[in-house]
Amino acid sequence: MSEASRPRSSGSNWKDLRPRLISAVVLILVAGSAIWAGGPFYEALILLAMCGLASEMATLFGLSVRSWRGVLYLGWAVCAGLAACAGRWSAIAAFPMTAFLFGTPLWLGNAAIVAAGSALLWLRLHTLPGAWSVVFPIAVVVASDSSAYLVGRLVGGPKLAPRISPGKTRSGAVGGLCGAVLAGMLVASLAGVDGMMERTSLLVRSGVWAALLGVVAQAGDLAESAVKRARGVKDSGTLLPGHGGLLDRFDAMLAVMPLAAVLSLAAQPGFGFWTVGLADLVKAISHVFGQ
Repeated sequence: MSEASRPRSSGSNWKDLRPRLISAVVLILVAGSAIWAGGPFYEALILLAMCGLASEMATLFGLSVRSWRGVLYLGWAVCAGLAACAGRWSAIAAFPMTAFLFGTPLWLGNAAIVAAGSALLWLRLHTLPGAWSVVFPIAVVVASDSSAYLVGRLVGGPKLAPRISPGKTRSGAVGGLCGAVLAGMLVASLAGVDGMMERTSLLVRSGVWAALLGVVAQAGDLAESAVKRARGVKDSGTLLPGHGGLLDRFDAMLAVMPLAAVLSLAAQPGFGFWTVGLADLVKAISHVFGQ
């Protein structure tokens, strides 16, 4: 998930756009169908994604998925997902807590995958907005990525973090943030709140949370780029033409989804996390520390 400043050749500038679009269409059709359907179909897709992400994470740090340790590492992530599917939320933490057996890098990778996968299951299956709770953060991430890619290629300019990801530009980062905010406000408007608040308040709150998620999404993207640079690889995999691997495509999701799930805990019953206000946050925090 990266964008670059304008190169010398306009042809090379857009040569990867076609495979990116094709992969994106396939992802939208498969993921969209699963999100809409929910239930076992959705659970199966999330479990497969967690397994695929764990496989790429293991390979990235030199752990063969064909070894017994590699199989165990994949099982660690999948079992955590199964616990989430069963609603055993208190048991989920045991998996990332014990994943230190695989070493610090894979331990952290397991924690990120488990947190994101569990968050996706929670948002879709255990919040009343259901599908909208997943669509909102996904729309923010996709809009952020797409806007950053297009603005960065068209405008170019100074690099955002040249030592981490030479292709990313500051103009792309700003474009991505604007895209994230617009996407969040649009989804919030489509989801509706049934008269809970006036439209202006809804747009302001959803815009604020979309901006925060957009910043977190770009941070997650940079974090994955830093890891790949440290490991000396360009992509985490080749599963998705034009995007690389699952980690390349969903790096931002790993950071965004857990935050969205945490925010949903502060939402009023029946409403999405994008409607959370300051009073809701204070009440939720007071409840936690008051226990």
